[in-house]
Amino acid sequence: MRNAEFNRESVLRAAMTAFTNKGFSKTSMQDLTKATGLHPGSIYCAFNNKKGLLMAAIEQYQQDKSDKFKQFFTTQDSPLTNLEHYLDYIVNECASCDPTRACLASKSLSELGEHDADVLAVINAHFACWQHNIETVIADAKQANEITSTDTNEQLAQYLIMGIFGLRTFAYTQPQVEKLQPLAKRLLKGLQQ
Repeated sequence: MRNAEFNRESVLRAAMTAFTNKGFSKTSMQDLTKATGLHPGSIYCAFNNKKGLLMAAIEQYQQDKSDKFKQFFTTQDSPLTNLEHYLDYIVNECASCDPTRACLASKSLSELGEHDADVLAVINAHFACWQHNIETVIADAKQANEITSTDTNEQLAQYLIMGIFGLRTFAYTQPQVEKLQPLAKRLLKGLQQ
């Protein structure tokens, strides 16, 4: 049997959109074949099943989010300024009301997390990577005396992640930038205290 040839990242990003729009349970194989352009046999050959495709999509999502996060910290600006730009990006993402910009990991966690150990493990790896990236930025901000909190980098990163989750949830009912921006600024200020 010949292996199907396709652009894996493009297929996974298309699957991300499908899963984000409808959730895992409501996304049919027909939805996935339409979104990805692959035949069902190709999906099964490459990913074993729908769950395998979801897990690969979450891993791609994590990689994309990690790459995007790192882009904010390649400038000569201070760590705290870059973190502020990152939060601005999240605010704009939340305010867009674009379901494709919703958090696939959070959506999958709420739908499958307590019932599927494999999916939970992939999501936990995503969140651990994100937290590590934030801890690194917080360490740099402490080194630059921008953050003087005596809380550990881990505690501050967890605080920020909790706040971002809250911001995303709040944005479902109040997606206006003028409401989200002050909340993001309070999150940033909370890191400094």
